[in-house]
Amino acid sequence: MSVIIIEGVLFVALLATGAALLYFVLVQFTPVGVRLRQAQNRRQIDRAAELNCPIHGPRNETDLVRLASGELICPDCYKETVHG
Repeated sequence: MSVIIIEGVLFVALLATGAALLYFVLVQFTPVGVRLRQAQNRRQIDRAAELNCPIHGPRNETDLVRLASGELICPDCYKETVHG
């Protein structure tokens, strides 16, 4: 009985290894991988651009104020808009 269980576990491990190898090959050596890396880079650049206030300079993500619309704004700009 234990031999059957071990064989099943090894078969699942073989399938997982094959799937991981296929994913690695697709991501590293095909145009699909290039598109995935470009999309990830684009998200990082967009996130960094959102953290840069054109007036007050770069800010930490924790410092920004989220408006009701979901947009992030620099705290100094928010103070100027609300109190100014």
